[in-house]
Amino acid sequence: MGIMQILDSIPFALDAASLTQRMCLTPGTEDARELEGMLDKATETAKPKAAFRECFIEQKGEDTVTIDGVTFTSRALRKNLDEAERVFPFVVTCGREMDRIVYEREDFLKSYWWEEIKSDLLKIASDHLTSVLTSKFALGKSAAMNPGSGDIDIWPIEQQQPLFSLLGDVDDAIGVELSDSFLMSPIKSLSGIRFPTEVDFRTCQLCRRNNCPSRSAPFDKALWKSCRS
Repeated sequence: MGIMQILDSIPFALDAASLTQRMCLTPGTEDARELEGMLDKATETAKPKAAFRECFIEQKGEDTVTIDGVTFTSRALRKNLDEAERVFPFVVTCGREMDRIVYEREDFLKSYWWEEIKSDLLKIASDHLTSVLTSKFALGKSAAMNPGSGDIDIWPIEQQQPLFSLLGDVDDAIGVELSDSFLMSPIKSLSGIRFPTEVDFRTCQLCRRNNCPSRSAPFDKALWKSCRS
């Protein structure tokens, strides 16, 4: 049984041009210079991190999967892990250091920009973790599922608790705390299980929410039905 491994020196470079364009700012303007200053501050402050474990599936039920003694209940997860034997539970975060910088509530624009910068750092941490797993464990093609993503009953957010217990003391390791309502702090954190698969899968395919700004794949009605039957 593998122990929790920590990535706390994740390299990153924030793309000022991309973020400026995404925020609909004109380069060289006062707002654009303000954003660039915030990016410099984030570069000095941020410490994105990740924690993960190499685990093995012990048992598969009709809608349950037991991984290293911890049982998860989700028909969708069970279906996705049908051919898998080895999985990688994980938590990635932009880092609590970014939460220590707070802009005045009245300055909605800067607060929004700061949250977007944290989102970019989270994606960088997530991509770095996937790269490490792929190279270190010869993972090959893979996908991930995240508790609370997709429709509410696809993989309920309450499953955060067994996921964190499977990993260990995530708060002490990378500073991500799980609340009584199973939300993570810092908010710009992501938890889940990454698994080998030859099938392209994203949790967004099981979500019926319309007009989601974070959607990365269209809703797949056939897949959604197969995970509920």
